[in-house]
Amino acid sequence: MFAALAVCAGGCKKKAPPPQPPPPPAQAARGVGSGSGGGVGPGSASGIGGGAFRMPGRVANTEEYSAISEKSFHAVADDPLSTFSVDVDTASYSNVRRFLRVGRMPPVDAVRIEELLNYFRYDDPVPEPGAEHPMRITTELAACPWQPNHKLARIALRSRAIDLQDLPATSLTFLLDVSGSMSDRDKLPLLQEALALLTEQLRSQDRVAIVVYAGAAGVVLPATPGSRRAEILAALERLEAGGSTAGAEGIQLAYRLARENFLPQGNNRVILATDGDFNVGLSSQGELVRLIEKERDAGVFLTVLGFGQGNLADARMEQLADHGNGQYLYIDSALEARRALVQQVGGTLATVAKDVKIQVEFNPTRVAGYRLIGYENRLLEAQDFEDDKKDAGELGAGHSVVALYEVVPVGASESGGAPLRYQERSPTEAAKVSGELMTVKVRYKPPSGEQSVLVEQAVPDADRSIDEAGQEMRWSAVVAEYGMLLRGSAHKGEATWESAAALGQTALGADPDGLRAELLYLIKTAQGLPPAVSASNGP
Repeated sequence: MFAALAVCAGGCKKKAPPPQPPPPPAQAARGVGSGSGGGVGPGSASGIGGGAFRMPGRVANTEEYSAISEKSFHAVADDPLSTFSVDVDTASYSNVRRFLRVGRMPPVDAVRIEELLNYFRYDDPVPEPGAEHPMRITTELAACPWQPNHKLARIALRSRAIDLQDLPATSLTFLLDVSGSMSDRDKLPLLQEALALLTEQLRSQDRVAIVVYAGAAGVVLPATPGSRRAEILAALERLEAGGSTAGAEGIQLAYRLARENFLPQGNNRVILATDGDFNVGLSSQGELVRLIEKERDAGVFLTVLGFGQGNLADARMEQLADHGNGQYLYIDSALEARRALVQQVGGTLATVAKDVKIQVEFNPTRVAGYRLIGYENRLLEAQDFEDDKKDAGELGAGHSVVALYEVVPVGASESGGAPLRYQERSPTEAAKVSGELMTVKVRYKPPSGEQSVLVEQAVPDADRSIDEAGQEMRWSAVVAEYGMLLRGSAHKGEATWESAAALGQTALGADPDGLRAELLYLIKTAQGLPPAVSASNGP
């Protein structure tokens, strides 16, 4: 009944189809793009720099995305556990927006549904002051809007935001790509604007060093306290693009500076800003990853900011951030830079929990099968959950992580035989938990700790329509439908652009930053475009 999931591990890459010329600008919907988030209304798409070959109606393109093999359903009798790492990257959302704003569907492998979900802020409860754990688990069940005979289970982790003034002292090393491929105005000029916004947030106890790389790497600003902001801004303003890309050499130099300026009780981070086009000076990707992991284990994390189009190495940048205990963000506008580096600076810079893993155990007397929506490249083996040596994702201050399961309910079934909460119990014991649909377990480590802490929460079964569900459940369902429709998912069921928009109208809420209204505009935009194609089948 349920097919096994085939997952592409690590480095599977596909080339994206070349972008088509943008259509005439469309008038943005009222309220769309207000506040932060990049906006989707009128705007021009920059060309591709670095001497790319051009011809009318076509732009040379070498964008790379990790291949995503969509998960099918798992039978609970065969596989009662689902285990995965959290993911707080948001690059996919703003990258998809970049395609839609020029009138093109994104390649399907650019659409990572978990990153679409986690782009938004949710009004889930946060831990109480002085709480034992840095995050709080919230769960909800409702009928699945695209498959009414199924249920949709929502799991949310939310951490408490930390005021900027309460963050520990921060040592940042900006590692900036100034190669020829960064010359376009949506690359280096936008990078300079973005990091200037971040610099404005610095305090006197913070420090910044700047390393650049092109044909060679060099230090353009030694470690400088945040109180000398004018010097930092001047160093950023002087940057110019040119030459080939010695990315590996630059990373080695940046980590050396980060170690020299390490704050034992502070936040130490390298921020890599690039289009990902490492074309010279790299002995091997594996060697680079091992360096990043070594520095991560020593307390220097890596955040990656992606810029530009045409040669965006999305797959590579996602991998580097994952191994560096950091976030991968795609900056498509000054508004997106403000959202990521000003409004959410605490989450971007301050980690409150590391190696965060989620494991869900399903009750076979209630569930016949399940499917985790998204997280295809974050899956873990069941035994990895208790293995403290297994790396997983991080949770920043004020971050929300949302995961959705599509659940196939059934009546009673025989036990699966595994030594788990629901699987090996006498009928009397099983009856005690038979009202539970599943149990959610979370393991995490404190930012400076190496031993994981376990939190778990049982989820009682419930029957509720999607219209009766809470606002955040309804909005999460809208985002999932949006992602499945963009991908042309085999599991989209009855989902349509119209149904997603209609449900979205009921879940806008206060929407202070305009991002939910923006998504409805994106849905309307996508509705009028040809279906998506795989990254390997472009024109």
